[in-house]
Amino acid sequence: MDSTFRRTPNIHLQDLIDGLTSGNRVFLSRAITLIESKRVDDKKEGAELIDRIISNTGKSLRIGITGVPGVGKSTFIEAFGKLLTDAGKKVAVLSIDPSSSRTKGSILGDKTRMDELSKDPNAFIRPSASGSSLGGVASSTREAMLLCEAAGFEIIIVETVGVGQSETVVRDMVDYFLLLMLAGGGDELQGIKRGIMEMADHIVINKADGANIKSAKKARDDYKNAVHLFPPNEADWIIPVGVCSSTEKSGIKDVWMEIDKYQTHTEKNGWFAENRQKQAIKWFHERIQARLEETFYSKPNIKIEIQKREELISSQKLSVRKAVDELFN
Repeated sequence: MDSTFRRTPNIHLQDLIDGLTSGNRVFLSRAITLIESKRVDDKKEGAELIDRIISNTGKSLRIGITGVPGVGKSTFIEAFGKLLTDAGKKVAVLSIDPSSSRTKGSILGDKTRMDELSKDPNAFIRPSASGSSLGGVASSTREAMLLCEAAGFEIIIVETVGVGQSETVVRDMVDYFLLLMLAGGGDELQGIKRGIMEMADHIVINKADGANIKSAKKARDDYKNAVHLFPPNEADWIIPVGVCSSTEKSGIKDVWMEIDKYQTHTEKNGWFAENRQKQAIKWFHERIQARLEETFYSKPNIKIEIQKREELISSQKLSVRKAVDELFN
């Protein structure tokens, strides 16, 4: 698929960088389109772009927001984002929409769900399709964060697809991981809750309004008791549990106060910088693995050779291990 950058032939890479670093949101959108492109020449241009803006990155606060479908992530982010932009902060939202495994299409509707925030001059919202990427994040999300930082955005919010076993990939690319929950989720979610709750830096029970206030507060107390049973985390941080209503905009300021507290705490004890370094190294190794896979599948006739062995494996005429050895040899 051709990128917007490619469809604008008069814009050279340096012009794109100049526009991006001046905070122009149109140029930021074009830059993200470039790094999302699957074209070989665009990939090369995108790598050059990231390399040339890397010195302008790293100064934002990166926040990941996750939760089960229906928890109200988009509504929360709009209320939260408006709180921050009203305080004069520049906020970028990278919203990941689920892709269909059959059609590869996605809804990409978060701009319509965040109507007020999308019109704010201090905000930037970019929906992307998750594709086949694990973790509920697009494969280019990390680089998109860097581009937003180079454009001067102080707070980067990554909204993930939903919550599940692979969803925790987002934890490895943000400074603060916020888990939104609903009251009365039921025991059927316990398997999900335990794993992801241990990774959260903050748990917030959303939709604490109307007739749901009492059950939301009970859920908050239950979760508070639960987090005390978890082992100490690397940030030496006790996970706060709160309630909020995104529609009534109550409790949203409390969420920001906890995030601000966390940043101060982790910058003081050194975890903030250490975590960033670990994430960068992990990303480096992930890119090596991705490049090796790309190189393997780009070999001449590899698809034909794979298909041959698939047929032999299906008919039990060849073992999987032997088939892999043959391909690599």
